[in-house]
Order: sequence, then C-alpha cells, then structure tokens
Amino acid sequence: MKTLKLAMVGMSIFFSGLLSAQVAVTVGTPPPWGPAEASGIRFYYIPDIQMYFDVNTGEYVYLSGGNWVHTTVLPARYRHYDFYKAYKVPLRDYHGESPWENHTVYHKSYPRSYHRGEYQKPFVERPH
Repeated sequence: MKTLKLAMVGMSIFFSGLLSAQVAVTVGTPPPWGPAEASGIRFYYIPDIQMYFDVNTGEYVYLSGGNWVHTTVLPARYRHYDFYKAYKVPLRDYHGESPWENHTVYHKSYPRSYHRGEYQKPFVERPH
C-alpha cells in the first residue's frame, strides 16, 4: 500500500510539472492593413518589397547591405508604399523567431507581383 501511495505521489508531481511547462504564445495586435484571414499570425512577408512584418514587435524587417534590419519606421523608399494594396503572405511554415533566415525559400515561392491585383481583405478597411 505504501508503494502505491509513493507511486501516486510521484505521478502527480510528474504531471504537475508537465502542466506548468506549457508555453503560452501570444500574438500582438495586427496592423490595420494586415490580411483579415491571418488572425493569430505573427509574421507576414510582403513579396513586392521583400520585407517582413513582425506583428508582436510592430517591426519591419528587410535586407540592407547584407544585414537584416529591424525597424518600426519604414525606410524612406517605402514611406509611400500602399500596404493596403500589397499582397501580404501570412507565414505559417517557419520555425524559431526569424523566418527571414529562410528568405531564399520565400523569395522563390512568392516572387514580386505575387497575386498582383488580387484583393486581400484587411483587418480594418482603409480610412477615407
């Protein structure tokens, strides 16, 4: 009987450890121009400008001079870029925190003009 009690206590400690080891993943508030069908997605890839957007940090990530730049302010050449008209690829197939590390795959799979002209409903309609 004592062995059974010890086994029960050991199992309950083991399972309580498993339950507390669960990781909660939260995704930030998507930008108003983000694709409506991408609820809960952390990263978008914008093929026309070969840029990524991180919903959690609100950062744009792009390649410049061989380095990946993370910024909340768009570079000057994209300040007038219309993200509402742009096609955004919701990234679902990456591992880790840096999907741009597989940029050659995304660049090949989603070339510039990918789905050009196809309407993508945003989270919030364009303000008038």
